[in-house]
Amino acid sequence: MKEFLNHRTHLDSLRQLGSWLLLVTPVAALAGSASALFLWALDRVTQLRFEQPWLLFLLPLAGPVIVWLYRAFGGNSERGTNLLLDAIHEPSGGVPARMAPLVLVTTLLTHLFGGSAGREGTAIQMGGGLAGGFIDWFRIAERHRRTLLLAGVAAGFGSVFGTPLAGAVFAMEVLAIGRMRYEALVPCLLAGLVGDLTCSAWGIQHTRYHIAVVSASARFGFGHLDLLLLVKVLLAGLAFGLASLLFSDLTHALETQFKARIHRPWLRPVIGGVAVIAFASALGTRSYLGLGVGSPIVGDVSILSCFHADGATTWSWLWKLLFTAVTLSSGFKGGEVTPLFFIGAALGNALSVLLGAPPDLFAGLGLVAVFAGASNTPLACTLMGIELFGAEHAPYLAVACFVAYLFSGHSGIYGSQRVAIPKVLEHDVTSEITLTELRQRSEETQGAKPP
Repeated sequence: MKEFLNHRTHLDSLRQLGSWLLLVTPVAALAGSASALFLWALDRVTQLRFEQPWLLFLLPLAGPVIVWLYRAFGGNSERGTNLLLDAIHEPSGGVPARMAPLVLVTTLLTHLFGGSAGREGTAIQMGGGLAGGFIDWFRIAERHRRTLLLAGVAAGFGSVFGTPLAGAVFAMEVLAIGRMRYEALVPCLLAGLVGDLTCSAWGIQHTRYHIAVVSASARFGFGHLDLLLLVKVLLAGLAFGLASLLFSDLTHALETQFKARIHRPWLRPVIGGVAVIAFASALGTRSYLGLGVGSPIVGDVSILSCFHADGATTWSWLWKLLFTAVTLSSGFKGGEVTPLFFIGAALGNALSVLLGAPPDLFAGLGLVAVFAGASNTPLACTLMGIELFGAEHAPYLAVACFVAYLFSGHSGIYGSQRVAIPKVLEHDVTSEITLTELRQRSEETQGAKPP
């Protein structure tokens, strides 16, 4: 009762909310506008690639242009999302504003010529770069810098996928495994909402997915859950986690080999581009190029087609995984998330056949769960699934995401992500170690073992 009557506390809370509204709103509006521009341009270059198939053969030439742009103008911006995560951990480091236009242009080049990449990395880096520029331009106090950078991440992620709640939680969850930045809860929520509203105000429409309502059977039902289906979801979650682990480890391993064996940076994407062309020619399909959300070509595998019983082959998920790992590890730009959506949806489709489960439900579960395992953000991905597919599927989404998170191990697509609390408490994992440092330690330990 005393706290309730403490008007000073309420005034301080109101003052804090007002200050965050003033600081976060312009950053989120800028990030949402940047996402709108990016999504519009991405749609145009993707359409052009479908209309002009010969553009794929210029992919090896686009790679050196991307490398040159970062060498000439990027500075440390080439580290991308990992630079942003490090800057949030240590706000005094700063994020260069030039990160935003650079990642926008280079991602569009990657997609125009057929590289298999995503869009979330671009949106996050644009949001972070714009937030960094805002901080520098207006000389924002250091105590607010971390939260504004987190707000930029929330606005970028939430606006590019049309999932503001997931964007807010993702920004707080992605920094460290097992720990959330709750002090940024309100600013990140404001940023996610403003960013998404701004993007929508520009007329951008996001892809919509549909999953039929799953009703509990009389034999295996308990409340509103189908217990047999829940067991199948758990098994699928294990597979989704292993797919996340495979993607992360393969991408990092290929990147290490490219750097170790090819000492000229411009030559790496040339070889990667040639490999992508060779894979597409050998398979006789271009389904695994670009974003992969949809395709005007009848018979192509895409994220949308995976929601239908015959919409993917048994190994579609593996092919998309390989195409994306080669594209990103060789030096092309773009995010990992949309390809992970494809990988998860295609794997879910294949598992639905094996387990006798609804293909649309399992495609949706895989879409968010493989990303949950690869990014170590199960809460954000569960919320994303609810925003994309509806709350009636929440229990299945949560099981898939959390099991995938557990079985993806201490690996992930963001090397600067830190381990606050190990997934398995018995494991000897040092607190605050980054995933990159953990990977290096594991490689050194394996190299020290006698043959």
